[in-house]
Amino acid sequence: MSKNIKSQFAPDYAVPPGETLLETIAAKGMSQSELAERTGRPKKTINEIIKGKAAITPETALQFERVLGMPAGFWNNLERNYQETLARINEQKRLHRQINWLKKIPLNALINKGWVKKHADSVQQLQEVLNFFGIASPEQWEFRWRGARVSYRKSPVFQGDPYAVAAWLRMGELTARDVSCKPFDASKFKNALLGIRQLTVKPLELFQGEVVSLSAEAGVAVAFVPEIPHIGTSGATWWMNSAKAVIQLSLRYKTDDQLWFSFFHEAGHILLHGKKEVFIEGDGKSSKEDEADQFASDFLIPPKQYRQFIQDRKCNKAAIQTFASELGIAPGIVVGRLQHDAKLHHSHCNYLKRRLAWAPTVSI
Repeated sequence: MSKNIKSQFAPDYAVPPGETLLETIAAKGMSQSELAERTGRPKKTINEIIKGKAAITPETALQFERVLGMPAGFWNNLERNYQETLARINEQKRLHRQINWLKKIPLNALINKGWVKKHADSVQQLQEVLNFFGIASPEQWEFRWRGARVSYRKSPVFQGDPYAVAAWLRMGELTARDVSCKPFDASKFKNALLGIRQLTVKPLELFQGEVVSLSAEAGVAVAFVPEIPHIGTSGATWWMNSAKAVIQLSLRYKTDDQLWFSFFHEAGHILLHGKKEVFIEGDGKSSKEDEADQFASDFLIPPKQYRQFIQDRKCNKAAIQTFASELGIAPGIVVGRLQHDAKLHHSHCNYLKRRLAWAPTVSI
């Protein structure tokens, strides 16, 4: 989950270590010229350090230690803190010029779902969003999420609202990171899918954790991530690394048949296709999408049994329930398949589908 470090006091001014140096030599009754003579540093260098125009190097810090009796670490820390504060102030100025970038981000959705904190200060809000994405600047967001090396930039779904889709995918990435997985094993994943198929008859509160657990044993992190506005997708698949695949589901569609078809569709991508591509469901038709569709259809309802059912039985409530029971799957899956294949009107038997909803909590 997203865990953000609490904000600490950050001054909007930087005190050069030269001020402390000037106070120190004054307290010792020492002039800048004498300090230069004792350290072997040019008087001009000492003066520039005092004015904040030159840095205290580690070598100079050691010389100050011998001459002034204050540890080199003290002077090095003063210099480091000064430079860090200067960099932070400059970053604040740069970020202030980029505040309008926030308008592109689905900020309210991220705040409402607990992924980022709300800040009254716009620069702090921008920093919070950058922390969420794990990037240093809006420019890096563009490179990371829309650059030439990002395979999913070609997705029609991603092109619709890339900022919303990227936010949802990042939510999935953070969720998947917390799922401890064994190294991916295709054979074990196929066996896991057999067990997961049997879970389709269970209620959400029982199957969600088991799906995650069974998949993780085979090297697949399943991330149930609520949809946010304008993502236009119910699932996505990608590889976090060569040993860990990710299936992300949004529950965009609210019934069990659609959820399970989405899950097995994404599983099909993992078993059938390469590790370098990112698949976002809703992309439209392609040969690989068709292959994943076919995998999901056949895995949930084996072709031979399906053909026999539509040939020998009527598509009514009793027949559907009996067939689903014989297959060991939820009847809503059979209804969804029949409706998709135009064997059953879309208004018929929808009461056999279970409506699903969850509200995962996120700690920040």
